[in-house]
Amino acid sequence: MTTDQETFLRTFHAAHPAVTARAMAHGRAEDGRSSYAILRDRVAGCRSVLDLGCGDGLLLELLGEDERRALAGLDLSAEELALARRRPHAARADLRVGRAQHLPFEDGRFDGCVSHMALMLMSDAERVAAELARVLEPGGTLAVVLGGGAVGDEAYASFLRLALPLIEAAPPGQRIPRLGDRRLRTREGFDEVFGPAGFGPADWETLRLDLTGPPEQVWRTVGGLYDLGPLDAAVTAELRARFEAETAASALPDGRIPCAMRVHVAAVRRA
Repeated sequence: MTTDQETFLRTFHAAHPAVTARAMAHGRAEDGRSSYAILRDRVAGCRSVLDLGCGDGLLLELLGEDERRALAGLDLSAEELALARRRPHAARADLRVGRAQHLPFEDGRFDGCVSHMALMLMSDAERVAAELARVLEPGGTLAVVLGGGAVGDEAYASFLRLALPLIEAAPPGQRIPRLGDRRLRTREGFDEVFGPAGFGPADWETLRLDLTGPPEQVWRTVGGLYDLGPLDAAVTAELRARFEAETAASALPDGRIPCAMRVHVAAVRRA
């Protein structure tokens, strides 16, 4: 059964396909890797990998650089999958529209599963965990990137400080449904959900992702927040003007705006 949350996400991504990749693909951890490359490397030894909430296929494209690897991708959005099919490596994946709570794959099909900024948005987390345990073979790896919030006082923190009062003041018809399960944003909560499904303790790492860039790029990064989708265009335009005026004062000599966010990288193995 499709939930209100899934209906919202499907509608949002139909209007804004590739929003997550546009926001985060240029981000780099301290070792120079993107959050997508970090997930690719977490399943480097896996021969059959599912990308859960694969979006426009950027992560599948990286995974497909190993041509021996079998790939599959699942997403709520047909529009996102249409973009994935345009990528050379992602196009050879088994791409399906579907729900994580009812995965359309047979038992034990994969020895790896990845999910980039998607697992934390899913409802009925225990059901998702059970389905992932079902489609992963014993010893299989699940590796995910989860949002971890702002870092310091850089642009993302400034954006949240400006945006949250507007979001909270929005009329009921301009508010999004509650997305996901907050437990999945902490190591303890993650283990609480995935442990009973048959996964071992999470290998948990929190990283700073540098998203510094030109003003237009930084706005694409922060302005893709789901909560902004239903707001009046005039409200969003005013928010952008205030954000750009405030962050201009912190611009680097080359005009780029310092911006960073925190992400959690979690990996667990199926018993």
